[in-house]
Amino acid sequence: MSSAEHRRTPTGFNLVPPPGWDAIPLDTGTQEAMDRIVRKAISQLPVGFPKDDIPKARLKLTQEMKKVVRRAGAKGGMTLYLPTERLHGVALPVSIVASEPIEIPRVRPESGPEAVLLALASETPGAEVRELDETAALRSERDVPADPAQGVDVAHRQVEYFVPIPASTPDQYLTFSFSALIAPGSDPAFHDTLVELFDAVMSTFRWSYA
Repeated sequence: MSSAEHRRTPTGFNLVPPPGWDAIPLDTGTQEAMDRIVRKAISQLPVGFPKDDIPKARLKLTQEMKKVVRRAGAKGGMTLYLPTERLHGVALPVSIVASEPIEIPRVRPESGPEAVLLALASETPGAEVRELDETAALRSERDVPADPAQGVDVAHRQVEYFVPIPASTPDQYLTFSFSALIAPGSDPAFHDTLVELFDAVMSTFRWSYA
C-alpha cells in the first residue's frame, strides 16, 4: 500500500468469506439475498425429501433467516455473512456481522486510534491487538452463556475485531463480530476450529479506495 493511500480515507473494505458462504446486505437488497439463499437451501434438500413438506421447509427457513437478519440489523449490522452449504455434511451454526462505522472520541485530543484500542484492551479480558491490512485492530474472544432474560437464547462463542478506519475524521471504527452456537455437550475443539476459520477470513481483510 502506498503512503498516499495511508493518507486517504478508505471508501470501503473487502472480505473474502469461505467457499459455501453468502453475504446478505442489510441496507438494500436484503430480501433478494434472502430469497436467493432460501432457494439454494431448498435445492440442496436430500434426495427423497417429501415434496409435500417442501413448502413447510421453505417457510421455516425464511422465518429463521428473517430472525437472524433482524437480530444483525438491530446490532447496527451492514452486512451479514452466513454459511449456505454444509461442511462434510454438517450445517455450521455460525455467522459473521460487519457493523456500520461508529464514532468514538479520542482518549486525548493529541492521541490517535491506537490509544483508544489500548484503553479498550485494558478493560477487555483476553483482548489483543492484531494487524489487518497494515491497520492495528483489537481482537477479543469470549464464551457468552445463555440468558433468555437478556435476549441470549443459546450459549455461543463470540469473537470480535474492532478496526479503526484510517484517516477518518472524526475517528470511526468498524466491528466484525463472529458467533458460533455452543450446543450442550459439544466438543470445545470444534468451536476452536470455527474460531480459526473466522481468523482466517479476517486475514483476507483489505481496505478499498475509490
